[in-house]
Amino acid sequence: MSSLQAKKLFLLDMDGTLYLDETLFDGVPEFLARIRAKGGRYLFLTNNSSRGIEGYLKKMARLGIPAEEEDFLTSTDATIRTIRKEYPDRLIYVVGTQSLKEQLRSAGLCLSEEPSEDVNLLLIGFDRELTYKKLEDACILLGRNVDYLATNPDWVCPVAFGFEPDCGSICEMLWHATGKKPRVIGKPEPQMVFLALERTGFTKEETVVVGDRLYTDIACGVNAGVDTVFVLSGEGKREDIETMGIRPVWVLADIRSLLEEMEKDDGKA
Repeated sequence: MSSLQAKKLFLLDMDGTLYLDETLFDGVPEFLARIRAKGGRYLFLTNNSSRGIEGYLKKMARLGIPAEEEDFLTSTDATIRTIRKEYPDRLIYVVGTQSLKEQLRSAGLCLSEEPSEDVNLLLIGFDRELTYKKLEDACILLGRNVDYLATNPDWVCPVAFGFEPDCGSICEMLWHATGKKPRVIGKPEPQMVFLALERTGFTKEETVVVGDRLYTDIACGVNAGVDTVFVLSGEGKREDIETMGIRPVWVLADIRSLLEEMEKDDGKA
């Protein structure tokens, strides 16, 4: 098994890994401080496309987590990069929040609020402002066989009362209605890890992905060829490992347990 002592870049999921809603998990501040004290770096990776980085910065400040804009990498970042490279000059209909739409427009992408004949790309995000009209519009576009992307495949987003439907659940409704499935951009695809490596200059061997979902967080790390830590503080359960066949390097209860494992490794070094 690889050693946590060798890890310098920690790619951290947030919802269900560091906190739930406004509740910060035990050990998170100490864990982040330890990474920096060892000369390492952490980036917050999230599939949540419902808000911009500004919203996350405010939330981190409320929770007492030190963070700057450059500490975040989102599925929206990866989606913008993919559309620019592979779907240039498209008119996009977005099933997503106003925040997602503003980020896309700020990146120079062209959006339509109606499923007009000129629309040639459909994008689904985590839409906390979902309406039935948006679902109907998406069905119209899928009936015309436009290109179809999704920011992420997550079924649910963990919240204080349990879970709420995420982007994957919206796409599942559309699949039952149209028989069409999207190309997914965010985790579990490896692009977000590759972007993180490009930004920071760390190697795969120095990198670890930490998250609470096997089918997104851990699969992303596996697909990118980096080590993974599966924490049981959010959506995922230990028995999911056998069911899904996705195998993390470490399985730990929570961030506090990860910090304790890292401190054990420090003692062996």
